[in-house]
Amino acid sequence: MLRLVKTSFHRSQTLGYKNGFAFSRLPTVGFGGERLYVNQPTQAELDELCYTGPTLTYGEAKKITPSGFVPAHVAFDKKVLKFDAYFQEDVPLSTEEHYRIRQVGIYYYLEDDTISVMEPVVKNCGFRQGTFIRRHRVPKNALGDPYHWKDLNRGINITMYGRTYRIVDCDPFTQVFLESQGIELNPPEKMVSDPYMERRQMPLRMYITPSDFDQLKQFLTYDKQVLRFYAMWDNTNSMFGENRPFIIHYYLADDTVEVREVHEPNDGRDPFPVFIRRQRLPKTFVDKKKTFPSCVMEISDQEVLEWFTAKDFAVGKPTTLYGRTFFIYDCDEFTRNFYRDKFGITDFQPVEIKKKPPEEVPQVIPPYNGYGFLEDSLQNCYSLFPKPPRKDIIKMLENDHKVLRYQVALESPNPVDEKRRFILSYFLSNDMISIYEPPVRNSGIIGGKYLGKTRVAKPGSTTDNPVYYGPSDLTIGSTIEVFGHRFIITDADEHVLNYMESNAESFPASTLQSMRDHFRSRQVVEETAKSNVPAPGTSIQELDELIERVQDELKLHNYLNFSSIREALLRCDKDQSGFLNKAKFLSICDSLKVPTSAALVNKVRRKGCCAY
Repeated sequence: MLRLVKTSFHRSQTLGYKNGFAFSRLPTVGFGGERLYVNQPTQAELDELCYTGPTLTYGEAKKITPSGFVPAHVAFDKKVLKFDAYFQEDVPLSTEEHYRIRQVGIYYYLEDDTISVMEPVVKNCGFRQGTFIRRHRVPKNALGDPYHWKDLNRGINITMYGRTYRIVDCDPFTQVFLESQGIELNPPEKMVSDPYMERRQMPLRMYITPSDFDQLKQFLTYDKQVLRFYAMWDNTNSMFGENRPFIIHYYLADDTVEVREVHEPNDGRDPFPVFIRRQRLPKTFVDKKKTFPSCVMEISDQEVLEWFTAKDFAVGKPTTLYGRTFFIYDCDEFTRNFYRDKFGITDFQPVEIKKKPPEEVPQVIPPYNGYGFLEDSLQNCYSLFPKPPRKDIIKMLENDHKVLRYQVALESPNPVDEKRRFILSYFLSNDMISIYEPPVRNSGIIGGKYLGKTRVAKPGSTTDNPVYYGPSDLTIGSTIEVFGHRFIITDADEHVLNYMESNAESFPASTLQSMRDHFRSRQVVEETAKSNVPAPGTSIQELDELIERVQDELKLHNYLNFSSIREALLRCDKDQSGFLNKAKFLSICDSLKVPTSAALVNKVRRKGCCAY
């Protein structure tokens, strides 16, 4: 029975403090207070400490520094052993070869003892080449031991994954490395080549065929070589004929001819580039029988006695192709060199072609058809895309919203038209005239716009030199003919007189004087009406006619009560003279809502001094 001698099982303290800093120390006492000899100096160390006198006197002896450790992946980085080898592969399904020799390169990487097998790529070999065995540690036996560089040498067989490789040689670095490691290398061997690849690299047998029987010699010799001639076809004898330029191409490879038309801008012809497609052109036909058709789809050698060749084309001579005579006046530089080397021809002086200047055709403007303005219709004769005629912008800006208004009467044999009155407006900005007929109730005539804004030509003016009505032609009493209708100017606004006086230099003196006389007579009538005396020169019959016309016009207003109007006028006419002054007359009309702006009312007021 064992007795426990140890009574204390605590561990000694390994941490302590010195000068206020914590530090660690090795334990000197183990469990139970036993002394630990592990952390104590040995007797040899104690003896060495006893004999340190020379060290204290001369210092410590210098020791040789051991060499540092270098790992293999650093020492052998990018160092590869390369061996040339080959293996034989059976080809059972080929009649041209029974086996195949495939040359490979075996690479041994010293840094990690891995091996890779690479087959150089041969162009058009017929099978895939490149990496044959990827880089890894290749086992050499059933136990899985990998190949080492000591197992490799020249002139030996090495088996990897069931395939035997014959190593024949290595590169100089591999030879130096193996000899430095004490390995005796075998002598190098000659690389075995593949018999099928050698047979493929042999030059083919060249068969030379006489040129007389080689039909492809011309094609191989003159392929992509074309003669170019510049020609002109004179077709002026036919209707609408002209001189048309063409380019003749002669292909030396097969003796075919192509004719192309040269187009110019705005020549009026469809852009068809090929005039005669590329083909062999017959020069002389065999005597045809009467039964032979004159038009055939294809021409064979049996129908043609002679074809066109390069000898038939020359500069300065005409050539007839399919009934059309082309005059060749020039050629390009390649054609000159070809004829100089082939036929010895050196005369290539180009012929100058003088084109007849086109006859100047006078531009005849068709007669005006009456639609639209004359200037707009004239622009359609100048271009397909007519542009609007230019306008006088300064005149439009200066005379914008300036209108001269006249009262006109229609001159007509029809008695119904005698009482019709119109307002003629002349627009100074664009010299246009519009006519408006004020509507009159129960007159049987629909009023409104009679003539839209347009320029009115004077009688006798032509389309070549049109003359339009202007402000100087509009005088009191003058007659204006508007598209077959005659109008007489009977009155005008005061603005017309003011405008004419401010621009007196632009109007004839007779026009201005007629307008002044008209307004002077109006002023005299107004002054006479104020003095209750009829205007001098005004007959009673003329005044009665005006009053009757005014009454007819006022009857058109249904809202007027004529009895109340008469009573109001009689009340104002205290002396029973039958006349009222202008102020009283206008005040009564305004109170009874009688329209005083009518032209006839104003005329009665001027002539009759407001007689009722």
